[in-house]
Amino acid sequence: MALRYTFNEIKTCNMCGRPAESSKVLGKRLNRSQGIFPNRKKGITTTVVKCGQCGLVYSNPQPVPVDMQDHYGVPPESYWTDNYFRIDDTYFSHEIGTLKKLYNFTPGDKALDIGAGLGKAMIAMEKAGFDVYGFEPSVSFHEQGLKKMRMDPNRYTLQTMENAFYKPDTFDFISFGAVLEHLYDPSEGIHKAMKWLKPGGIMHIEVPSAKWLTNRIINFIYRVCGTDYVANISPMHAPFHLYEFTLDSFKMNGGAGSKYGISLFEYYVCPEFTYLPKLLNVLTVPYMKYTNTGMQLCVWLRKNL
Repeated sequence: MALRYTFNEIKTCNMCGRPAESSKVLGKRLNRSQGIFPNRKKGITTTVVKCGQCGLVYSNPQPVPVDMQDHYGVPPESYWTDNYFRIDDTYFSHEIGTLKKLYNFTPGDKALDIGAGLGKAMIAMEKAGFDVYGFEPSVSFHEQGLKKMRMDPNRYTLQTMENAFYKPDTFDFISFGAVLEHLYDPSEGIHKAMKWLKPGGIMHIEVPSAKWLTNRIINFIYRVCGTDYVANISPMHAPFHLYEFTLDSFKMNGGAGSKYGISLFEYYVCPEFTYLPKLLNVLTVPYMKYTNTGMQLCVWLRKNL
């Protein structure tokens, strides 16, 4: 069944606020997997642009689904296997370890996981000594989290970022793992969550990087083949990414860049997901690590005292 969309024109960059008319056009994106020859496929396209100031990559006009559950209310049998519900001892351990280097952790500190999925990170943080809460916007994810992971419904709730509510200055740590790229206004999402964070608290944000080498390689192939399509983002098909970010996207953001401090940033290569032939990974994965052109960008923000 085809998804239904409306298309909204974006007037300003949703991170730095620069007028969208100054953005650079990168190419077109189909509402389906594109393959090597996207010009041979039929579908709806939208234009992908890059902000001339902060480097944020997004589509303009922005496709908005008539029903958000069309995107995220996936049937369980189409997504999960039994292995997906297992948690090993290292899950979210890197993030917890980094947090404890940046913050004077005390057992019982409150944590919030935004876009909690099945609740895996919540479980890992609870084991590490946090008093954990979280919310998930997908009905099917939330149902599976309650059923399969036995999450506490009083702590693990069904909410969207737009309608979620917590009291100001509640949490010591907030995690935005793979969430901001799905929000239609990521800047507003950061600002709202910062109100929930205590002064001196830490926010962890992980997003797709606009500098990912794989996209640059695919885009080069498209140009050689004479097409004006790009591999960046996927606003109308899984995984429904609306944005790709740069570090400047956060430095120049009104909330993240001026009111809060960037403590650390990392680029994750994710070699198992380069989407390139395995033979090329021998060269591309080390190059991504050396040049910070990996798949994911991880940013840590501290709320000023």
